[in-house]
Amino acid sequence: MNVLSLIGQIFKPAAELIDNVHTSTEEKLQQKAVLLQLQTDFLTQALSYEQEQLKQKAAIIIAETKSESWITRNWRPITMLTFLGLVVLDQLGLLAFRLATEAWTLLQLGLGGYVVGRSVEKVVPSVIESMKKREDA
Repeated sequence: MNVLSLIGQIFKPAAELIDNVHTSTEEKLQQKAVLLQLQTDFLTQALSYEQEQLKQKAAIIIAETKSESWITRNWRPITMLTFLGLVVLDQLGLLAFRLATEAWTLLQLGLGGYVVGRSVEKVVPSVIESMKKREDA
């Protein structure tokens, strides 16, 4: 479960509680507006945190790629190519043993991490900006 859906699920019971309170429609709408603002604030902070984490991870990868050491620059691609080769050999039945589930998970994380990381890095700033515009409106 990702952070955004977790935050949504945290606030869902409170929104349902507001719906069940015996009060005027106007008061319910006011309470829902307060709750929605609080949820938006949490989401904005979570996205900012995620963005900062991605920046730190990107800084590490950039530092590795600019390193003067050949092994420091190339250990990630070598690792992923090794696991990819093992997966291909496993699928062809050429290994003496079957790959563990963890090897598949590691390959998925490694290959998906680059794609998802770059996508999130590009999308998060625009999401935060649109959330801020919504707050100002």
